[in-house]
Amino acid sequence: MKLVFFGLSLSSSWGNGHATTYRGLLKALHDRGHEILFYEADVPWYADHRDLPDPDYCTLRLYGSLDEIVEADLSDADAVIIGSFVQQSDALVDLVERSGAPRLAYYDIDTPVTVAKLDAGGADYLDPAIIPRFDIYFSFTGGPILKRLQERYGARDVCLLGCSADPTVYHPIDASRPHALGYLGTYDPSRQPTLDRLLIEPARRMPNERFIVAGPQYPTDIDWPSNIDRIDHLPPSRHAEFYNSLRFALNVTRADMVAAGYSPSVRLFEAAACGRPVITDAWPGLEAFFSPDREVLVARTAEDVVAMLAMDVAQAEAIGEAGLRRVLKDHTGDARAQTLEDALFASSGNAREAIG
Repeated sequence: MKLVFFGLSLSSSWGNGHATTYRGLLKALHDRGHEILFYEADVPWYADHRDLPDPDYCTLRLYGSLDEIVEADLSDADAVIIGSFVQQSDALVDLVERSGAPRLAYYDIDTPVTVAKLDAGGADYLDPAIIPRFDIYFSFTGGPILKRLQERYGARDVCLLGCSADPTVYHPIDASRPHALGYLGTYDPSRQPTLDRLLIEPARRMPNERFIVAGPQYPTDIDWPSNIDRIDHLPPSRHAEFYNSLRFALNVTRADMVAAGYSPSVRLFEAAACGRPVITDAWPGLEAFFSPDREVLVARTAEDVVAMLAMDVAQAEAIGEAGLRRVLKDHTGDARAQTLEDALFASSGNAREAIG
């Protein structure tokens, strides 16, 4: 197939989780024989932090305005997929429909955020009136929110298309592990209380252990204990190295995602793909992706984390190995590519819950 994507960013992973999600999916689609074109708005905050300016598995085109979109790219495509947080999506839909492209889809990598905005009166990047015009609405969130998209907002067909991990990039590495626990993620005010509870407070209680937090945009007034190391921005090329330097990896979920449930972060899959035992916060639907206590550990309090960090090494490594097996079975880019292929040309009208 010839597939055209409009996404928030492919070229820059700075301050967003979209780039690594798209990279894993598009690389897998390319490996399966598809031709891919990715349109990305050329904005200064990503232009200053491009870590993939020339991907080898797709054509990347930057645009400053919709006038720069080549209509022939759309008319020649088998499907056009517009991603969440892409601005002027209503005008893009008009353009795609005029082009005659046979399939038009939406890929929401922020479904709980989108639905919360729609419920409050509208998202700046998605007019609810255009939702019924998509042949299929791909959502990184599963569970009840899929039915809500159909019943309240008129989505014609919905399909769970979660995040994933690329096992050629994220995999176990034999390395020293100086940090007991680490977290990788951009600052988000809704995540910070959980990060305080599940990493900063355990660090205070375990002054002889080292901890680490990597990610940009953290306020300067955060009181980091002296045994927490900080990295401001870590490019994807170093993510696997980061995870493999940890005895345990922490996953923290945004408040909107916790409320909606069934919304695993891409970082959860990437850390597990590195074979590290992952400690995650609790949220509804986790068991649809990983088996708690066997493939991941679930912590609610600082006391939980302290106890987990004292776990027998063999037991912890067994959990990491089980999580890795689950990723390889259900949560790779290739599994997601297969889901996308099947859904694009399947008959519409049913909510799909298949993960891979």
